[in-house]
Amino acid sequence: MKIAIPTSGKIVNSHFGQSEAFTIYTLNEKQEIESQEVMPSDKGCGCKSNLAEELAAKGVKVLLAGNMGQGAVNKLKLSNIEVFRGYSGEAEDVLKRYLSGDKGTSIVCDNHDHQH
Repeated sequence: MKIAIPTSGKIVNSHFGQSEAFTIYTLNEKQEIESQEVMPSDKGCGCKSNLAEELAAKGVKVLLAGNMGQGAVNKLKLSNIEVFRGYSGEAEDVLKRYLSGDKGTSIVCDNHDHQH
């Protein structure tokens, strides 16, 4: 399984569409990290970009994020990527929290500093 986390450096970015990159973890059957790659991202609105399609093309099935707007959530779900929000801290620690049962929150960002 592949899990993506929007990151700035090693830290989960607080907003999906404004991330420097996406760290994509590949897990084996025992849910251990087999490999990881960093996919650079164009900063911008996640709901208006093709990030969901790019992540899906890489085989991502789950996205763990700080927060994002409903438009981005909808696009990810249309690309068959399950979304969990409300995380903060180092990406690998967030991944471990998710794997141990922490499914984040359902808070949706409704504050954007750009026009929709």
